[in-house]
Parts: sequence; structure tokens; C-alpha cells
Amino acid sequence: MYQVMVGIEVDPEKPGYKHILIQPHPGGGLTHASASHATMYGRVSSGWEIKDGKFSLRVEIPANTTATVWLPAAKLDQVTESGKTLTGARQEGEKVVVPIGSGKYEFSYPMKQ
Repeated sequence: MYQVMVGIEVDPEKPGYKHILIQPHPGGGLTHASASHATMYGRVSSGWEIKDGKFSLRVEIPANTTATVWLPAAKLDQVTESGKTLTGARQEGEKVVVPIGSGKYEFSYPMKQ
């Protein structure tokens, strides 16, 4: 569940959760999902919700690690992180890709239908 629905994945180029991939896959009629995983660096968590056409993703990345977040069905100019405009992100097809460091993040945007 934590790999597919909430998208917590190990980067094969940096094993052991030194770099984490967050690639949630909403769908199947679900409106929310969340999970966490204990790593040797600390807790990784990812949880998303779709409500009133808005997608929200909360992510926690442990100290001394980095992550790449892939936001599904997103447009770069509509995504915010904790209410602020994104910087350092890029559009890749229907996804927005965001490199992040350790910490807690909350991404939100209107979900494309």
C-alpha cells in the first residue's frame, strides 16, 4: 500500500532511503490515503486527500535525507507548498516534480479532471 497508493519508494540509485521518491497514485474511487515507514534515518510519511476538486499531499522526510516528489495531474503554476508558490520545481508531462530536503511539506492544487 505505501508504495503504490501513497507512493513511498526507495530510489534505486541511492538505496537505504538516503533519497526517497514520493509518487502517489490517487484513483480507484479513493478520496484519501496515508502511510508511514520507519527508516534508519527516521520516519517517512505521505498522505493525500482529494476534496472539492483540490488535491492535498502531506509529506514528512527525515533528517539527513532528500526526496523527489511527483505530483500527479498538476500544473506547475497552480501548485503551492504550505500556501506559498513553488520554487525549484519543474513540469514533466501531467506531473510536477519537486526536489525537497528533510522536513514537513504540504502541497495543494486544483486537480485536473
